[in-house]
Amino acid sequence: MTTPKKRKIASECRKFQTRWENEYFFMEVRGKCVCLICNESVAVLKEYNVRRHYETKHQTYMSYTGVEREQKVKQMTASLLAQQQYFSRAKKTQENATIASYEVAQLIAQHGKAFSDGEFVKQCFTKVAGIMYPEKSQEFDSVSLSRNTVVQRIASFEVAQLIAQHGKAFSDGEFIKQCLTKVAGIMCPEKSQEFDSVSLSRNTVVRRIEDLSANIKHQLADKTCVFDFYSIACDESTDATGTAQLLIFLRGVDNNFCITEELLDLTSLNTTTTGKDIFEAASNAIDKIGLKWDKLCGVTMDGAPAMTGQCKGMASMVCTKVQESGGEALKMHCIIHQEALCAKTVQLNDVMNTVVKTVNIIRVQAHYHREFQAFLTDIDAEYGDLLYHSEVCWLSHGSVLRRFYSLRSEINQFLKEKDRPLHELSDPLWLADLAFLVDLTEHLNTLNKNLQGKDQLIPQLHAHMKAFCVKLRLFEAQLHTFNVAHFPTPSEIRSAFPKVDLSGKKGKYVSVITSLLTEFSQRFQDFSTIENDIKLFVTPFMINAEKVEESLQLELIEMQCDYSLKNQHQLLSLPDFYRSLEEAKFPLMRRHTKRMMSLFGSTYICEQTFSLMMLIKSRLRTKITNDHLCVILCILTTKLIPDLPAILQAKAQLHCSH
Repeated sequence: MTTPKKRKIASECRKFQTRWENEYFFMEVRGKCVCLICNESVAVLKEYNVRRHYETKHQTYMSYTGVEREQKVKQMTASLLAQQQYFSRAKKTQENATIASYEVAQLIAQHGKAFSDGEFVKQCFTKVAGIMYPEKSQEFDSVSLSRNTVVQRIASFEVAQLIAQHGKAFSDGEFIKQCLTKVAGIMCPEKSQEFDSVSLSRNTVVRRIEDLSANIKHQLADKTCVFDFYSIACDESTDATGTAQLLIFLRGVDNNFCITEELLDLTSLNTTTTGKDIFEAASNAIDKIGLKWDKLCGVTMDGAPAMTGQCKGMASMVCTKVQESGGEALKMHCIIHQEALCAKTVQLNDVMNTVVKTVNIIRVQAHYHREFQAFLTDIDAEYGDLLYHSEVCWLSHGSVLRRFYSLRSEINQFLKEKDRPLHELSDPLWLADLAFLVDLTEHLNTLNKNLQGKDQLIPQLHAHMKAFCVKLRLFEAQLHTFNVAHFPTPSEIRSAFPKVDLSGKKGKYVSVITSLLTEFSQRFQDFSTIENDIKLFVTPFMINAEKVEESLQLELIEMQCDYSLKNQHQLLSLPDFYRSLEEAKFPLMRRHTKRMMSLFGSTYICEQTFSLMMLIKSRLRTKITNDHLCVILCILTTKLIPDLPAILQAKAQLHCSH
């Protein structure tokens, strides 16, 4: 018996009939018959199936007839097409974004740029797209790059600002333009010519950055006119070419208790760096911007003799000039620098010398170093290498010791294999000293990190320092009975060598803590001098009125007896609280607060800026002029926003490269 052949739908040549749109509300989408009402599709292009779907599920639509029915079909068809185009556009946008990402990645590789420059490039073309075509900016932002004349000029300024903020070379403008042109050619090819008109040549970028810096300086000059008090922080260091650079930062407070902290100047000291040279540079910077000397209330510097000298030091000369102008200024030694000097007094040189010597043995010889790294990788050690010790790095001691302690077993095994055993690593008494030093330097590093950071006021820094002194007294008392509750690393050694009595070390450890506490007590005299002023600023309702200046006593008593002010002090931040005080009733208290808020407690902002300077003026970029270095740092460190419309208005020409 012959088996009947199965019907093949494909062979029946069934096609969609145009009349089905009006009769059954169906349309053809990519070879499928789709219902305009419910968006369901019919599996087989057969009128019977289409009619059955319509009559069983959408009988209510039979009421539409004539012109009304035709309009309904057109409306529903347009709606379905709009939905499909939305998803197809989204898919196309994502495809373009991926292609653009590959194109820019290729340019990054071709120009030998760091992988992390992708994010910088993305910021640039997102800025440009946001200015030239705001409606397209979201599509530009979707490009993944992780690790008209006036408009074009603004776009050029924005990119120049980003170049300065990231410390990039001026010539990187052309690289950015290539990236922009590539991305625009893919994302919106019809607009690529207009993107190409954005001028980003080296000379244009230089002019843009100079204009941006000049505008920031102009804004700063306007702000200084309303300062009630200000202070400066100064530090000097050498750049990659050996030129001495003096950084001067300014912190000012206005009548509304708003703080402005900006770079005042970067001055190159091409000959000598005496106190007089530094003073003249600082004096010129202050006079140039139009600040009044009688409003200068503090100068903060590091411990260099040229800065701190009693007679010929820069700080003394500044204070003398302020006094001659009718004001009074405080000399402040950077609190972080003083803490670092205290940390150097920890007398466990036998431990530190052994650690540094061992690290040098392993790292100085290239083949030893490679073998040690391979050894650590093979045994899956916690770390992949040892750290070099640096005297000038604030946190180096603690980091080197912690890494050495964590890898002590691996170091011991490696050196034994090289027939250069380190016997100290088998001595529990030496290991106990190492463990104690590890924990002590970590306590010091924690303090150092707390003292770092921008915008910290004197009371915050003073509180960290006072708290550490209290901790040292606690450590001293506990170590008398060999209580190592706050020194967990020696406890590990005690557990590893239970038969060894380590309590004999307590005298040595107590002596180290006592010496450190004495050093902390002797230093920070500049902070101790103004301790009552700090208490008055932070806790005006808790300080005894007899302990403050006589000129402030009556206002302080008036304040302390006002319960509503006491409640406000608990609810508001310090600037907000003093801002709320009546100026006519508490003028001297408000004046005292402005002085305290304007003081720099450290030169951290200078140290941070020097780090940025070394990245900008590196050994590969030594020809950058001192003026250009200054304008870049001005843009890089500022919190002010350049006024681009004002810059454009000041320009006589509207050519895109001027």
